[in-house]
Amino acid sequence: MKRFHVHLHVDNLTQSIGFYSKLFATDPARVEADYAKWMLQDPPLNFAISTRGVHAGIDHLGIQTDDPAELAAMKARAEAADMSLLDEGETTCCYARSEKHWVTDPQGIAWEHFHTLGTIPVFREAAHTPAAATACCTPAQQDKAENTDQTQASGQQVPRGKPLGIPIKSSSCC
Repeated sequence: MKRFHVHLHVDNLTQSIGFYSKLFATDPARVEADYAKWMLQDPPLNFAISTRGVHAGIDHLGIQTDDPAELAAMKARAEAADMSLLDEGETTCCYARSEKHWVTDPQGIAWEHFHTLGTIPVFREAAHTPAAATACCTPAQQDKAENTDQTQASGQQVPRGKPLGIPIKSSSCC
């Protein structure tokens, strides 16, 4: 099964937890000082909020998979469609250890595809891969000049755009 994922940045976590708990008629599955997450069954939704963003609003959208085979199939479809793909592999972010990759749609909206492997007690562990150093949880903002399907000197495609036009600092994380 797959679950739709939405991550919002909020200005007031306590106020937002109260609002969304009433809206969803349930308390969050996880609450931290800067983060809350609801794992809804009907509809299947992983809805997360945090105070780590520069601006309040939608940070990114995504699809969470229940098993690695579903994630691999999503990655294969993205690669077959010649989409710019940022593969983080196994990484940590949002109090979880995950296997993930990112794609960016033609409008610059970041989509996270991930399979959660477990929880961790901190928002993010120290980066252990070059991709993780720059891309927890949304791909780092590119200059407008790079907002195309360019290829780096290494031969890897440059991720396009940024989530919904919201500037994301490289230190910002889901």
